[in-house]
Amino acid sequence: MITHGTSIKIFTGNSNPKLAEDIAKHVGIPMGSSDVGTFSDGEISVNIYETVRGADVFVIQSTCSPVNDNLMEMLIMIDAFKRASAGRITAVIPYYGYARQDRKAKARDPITSKLVADLITTAGADRVLTMDLHAAQIQGFFSIPVDHLLGVPILAQHYLERGFEEDNVVIVSPDIGSVTRARNIANRLNAPIAIVDKRRPRANVAEVMNIIGDVKGKIALLVDDMIDTGGTLVQGAQALIDNGAKEVYACATHGVLSGPAIERIQNSPIKELVITDTIPLPPEKQIDKIRILSVAPVFAEAIDRIYEDLPVSTLFE
Repeated sequence: MITHGTSIKIFTGNSNPKLAEDIAKHVGIPMGSSDVGTFSDGEISVNIYETVRGADVFVIQSTCSPVNDNLMEMLIMIDAFKRASAGRITAVIPYYGYARQDRKAKARDPITSKLVADLITTAGADRVLTMDLHAAQIQGFFSIPVDHLLGVPILAQHYLERGFEEDNVVIVSPDIGSVTRARNIANRLNAPIAIVDKRRPRANVAEVMNIIGDVKGKIALLVDDMIDTGGTLVQGAQALIDNGAKEVYACATHGVLSGPAIERIQNSPIKELVITDTIPLPPEKQIDKIRILSVAPVFAEAIDRIYEDLPVSTLFE
């Protein structure tokens, strides 16, 4: 129950209004009244229809496709709330776009995730609430507090309820970078881990090289933070089958699912893919193999705790 003296208000742009409404419902307050549209030349127009002076404002906006439009919507909304004298502005970003460009992998590369962090801070955000950043060090790109929620507890709980806590289950990391995430789920399911060793010749193209670990005769669960074109996931699943896995399941927090992803997943040996609703999945991409879990309760609890100045760390347990 909200007992704080300052009012709390939740607003959203056009990236994921269903998730924002679900979060507001769990918090127990109505959505803030606003309109985010465009002028005839494509410039973004923002209208806020209620006072926010002195309020604790939460702007819910995933920077998913169309990435640049959704990012600009968020920045302009934050600017509008700052100029309307909001007490505190929290950018709630369930999916943080541009997160893959987090370092200079080769000469003259931009570090776009740092640029986006600077834009959000400059626009006037006082705090950021997000989930499963592609690289944890992005938290350090901000000069304001960042609450980094994890999708692992939601995914692990789903598989515990499905009875995946068995001796014949192995948790598989699709690459070296996701080993920590796979280990976190493996610990919750009391299962061993394996790693798909691969090299990537160019962006969005992955070549599977080897499986590190024992998967023969086992149910393999591939775990990642995001699935974009699905190439890495599908090749990993096929490699697991080729190495004797009995069945292959997959899960990820962010279902970007761009380009040929849906067709690849549909035609792959993956029995089921579980994702969350940090990114909305349009009807044309909703196939029987994909199951969606809601992150609204977790974000609502985090918003309650930020508003009441309580620790958010309990949500990681």
